[in-house]
Amino acid sequence: MAYKISADACINCGACESECPSQAISEVEEKRSINADSCVSCGACASVCPVGAISED
Repeated sequence: MAYKISADACINCGACESECPSQAISEVEEKRSINADSCVSCGACASVCPVGAISED
């Protein structure tokens, strides 16, 4: 199951993108977004998000 980023909560710090081993996260309209097809559901992004904006979809 892929993870998702809450656009309302995301502060666009980039920590999740740097941590993602599958490079599934990119910046879209000044927020981060996870490509569900590339996400390996490891949870690395959620573990480093300083505002808890990432959860399992």
